[in-house]
Amino acid sequence: MSLTCCLKCQRATERRSKPRIKQHRRIDKRSGCVWSTRAHLNSPIAIAAAHSRERHVFSPQGSIPDGYTLGSMAVQAVIGVDLGGTNVRAGVLTQAGELLAPPVQNPSRAQEGFEVTLEQILLTLEQAIEGSGVPRDAIGAIGMAVPGHIDSAQGVVRWAPNFGEWREGLFYEWREIPLGDALQARLGVPVRMGNDANLAALGEYYYGVGRGQAKGLVMLTLGTGIGGGVVLTREQVQGNADWQGGVLLVGASGGAGELGHTIVLMNGPRCGCGAMGCIEALAKRDAIIERAREKVRREPNSLLARLCEGDPARITPKLVSEACEQGDPIAREIWEETGFYLGVAVASFINIFNPEVVAIGGQIAKAGAVLFDAIRRAARDYAIPTLLEMCRIVPAERIEDAGMLGGAALAWQGVPEG
Repeated sequence: MSLTCCLKCQRATERRSKPRIKQHRRIDKRSGCVWSTRAHLNSPIAIAAAHSRERHVFSPQGSIPDGYTLGSMAVQAVIGVDLGGTNVRAGVLTQAGELLAPPVQNPSRAQEGFEVTLEQILLTLEQAIEGSGVPRDAIGAIGMAVPGHIDSAQGVVRWAPNFGEWREGLFYEWREIPLGDALQARLGVPVRMGNDANLAALGEYYYGVGRGQAKGLVMLTLGTGIGGGVVLTREQVQGNADWQGGVLLVGASGGAGELGHTIVLMNGPRCGCGAMGCIEALAKRDAIIERAREKVRREPNSLLARLCEGDPARITPKLVSEACEQGDPIAREIWEETGFYLGVAVASFINIFNPEVVAIGGQIAKAGAVLFDAIRRAARDYAIPTLLEMCRIVPAERIEDAGMLGGAALAWQGVPEG
């Protein structure tokens, strides 16, 4: 993957003549991102400057050391976009990860056809630009997180099963959709795309637990399915890599990072991909619910059974967590089993990629300490000890806006150095 660094540290330290203008900042309570109430459009930081003399260049809160300017003074911001099956969400961000205005969100209308969804994306982008106060010609690029198989190099959605349209009772999924070109033709701004789970990993690397400095990050996103992404750094690549900071592992056709389809149980339950024993089939939301229902049927006097009022159909992961917090051994067992399967998979990722950080996000990750303790125990049992020693297994910080932030990071990586 070709990557142009946004900034070289040595060059950055030479550009110390321009004073910084203070601005009033406010924290978005939902996402934790910083956004400015007055757009300071010369926000001086580069994503790729993680190896600066001060070693704290990159911060999701916008803590910026002196002496850094944008790679191109004409480029003031990029747009990060998270396209989902329900909503499309976009924000205009500086290289420091500052949102220049609160993100804009609209329904994606994902099952009404490509043209309808395209117009919803364009509407959201126009509203985001207008709200930010940034001139259109100062937007350097658009980075978009899209669920499905995304060919990042071509800007093509190879397959997105949750997008399409109904015709005569049949649902026609998105296949070979040139979304990147369509947006670029309408807006006149370069568009970069990636799989949503992959870009969530990139967002977490730069704007979350990775802090733009971790020597590699693997991320799992737990929810209705299990997504993943791998961010590599030059320290992990033998030879003289000509890039700096973190870069996504995307594979030959953009399909790398399907970590949820790692096999952890031979002859286990059938996964939607067709294989048996995938981590997704064992630890996604519905798998957890089904395991809980089976236990409640066997243990009708358990606390979890009482909380669901004897109706297994009312069980949710949140209810399992409530029962676990109240000391229900059945609920604890559910999270420990889930954590075990996840931990076996995490051990494989540690053995293969040797990352400094494994971040686990998504709604299921909110189960908390019981789940994470089980993950870490299994990782200790199955990972190579010397590789595990330097790896942190931690909750992701950017659960809500990781896709949008990852889109912004991808966009900045495509902005040429001035």
